[in-house]
Amino acid sequence: MKRMISASLLFLASAASANPEIIAHRGGTADAPENTLPAIKLALENNAQAIWITVQLSRDGVPVLYRPSDLKTLTNQQGKISRYDVNELAKVDASVTWKDKGLPENLMHSTIPTLQSVLTTWPGTRFYIDIKSPDADPVTMGKQLLNVLKATHSLDRVRVYSTEDRYLEALPTDIPRFVTRSETRTRLANISLSHECQPPSKKMQDYWYGLELNRKVEVVEKFTLGEGISPATLTWDKEAVDCFRSQGKAHLIFIGVNSDADYQKAKALGADGVLVDSPAKAKSWAK
Repeated sequence: MKRMISASLLFLASAASANPEIIAHRGGTADAPENTLPAIKLALENNAQAIWITVQLSRDGVPVLYRPSDLKTLTNQQGKISRYDVNELAKVDASVTWKDKGLPENLMHSTIPTLQSVLTTWPGTRFYIDIKSPDADPVTMGKQLLNVLKATHSLDRVRVYSTEDRYLEALPTDIPRFVTRSETRTRLANISLSHECQPPSKKMQDYWYGLELNRKVEVVEKFTLGEGISPATLTWDKEAVDCFRSQGKAHLIFIGVNSDADYQKAKALGADGVLVDSPAKAKSWAK
């Protein structure tokens, strides 16, 4: 019996000290033009273990990689992604904001890639797909994603995320996904503010949660004659992690981990993965 207990304690200690997976946020947005093929290639060369990418739908319904709501934010064009077909987007320069940052020539003139081209180029890499489309129909988005994932045999190496619940709720059942952001945030808030450990709203084989390590929010108190609003910060701590892990098989991905201090905190809490903007910097944190 003592031997079994000792072995269990050793396993738990080992699990707690394991390094979180380094996930390149938007392909490594601090190191190269985000959501582009060169950025992903560079992130993998800098030891990123998985890639987080952002998708929208082109005018002809093709999932492509881009994050902002307007092309003018990061490219030499303007307007929504949905105004352009996939051939037009392939001619857009997605590296214009890097012109004066000393970016190597091989990373310049990066275009907007299709999701299919990314998954085909790196068939052995795991990807987290974040839906950011400001105007795409959720059902259409889900169908188009499924078509690409099936065509590239990628259903076993992707997981879909979105800040908007409607996109996750409309996904075909075949597509792996995160628990909705709103549920994750609400459960974390209840633990942080009320110390209440609520169970998940739906039964799932595995629960994947993605939220910032530290998230600034506003707490609204209702009074008889009005309300009071106070700033607060939701943060993951041992109580929160223990709660989420006690309610089924939980996988915790912490967003916005961009310093060694935050990485060490995530590691101490037993995070499964951390989203980093710069894999070039993050590769030294795990040493």
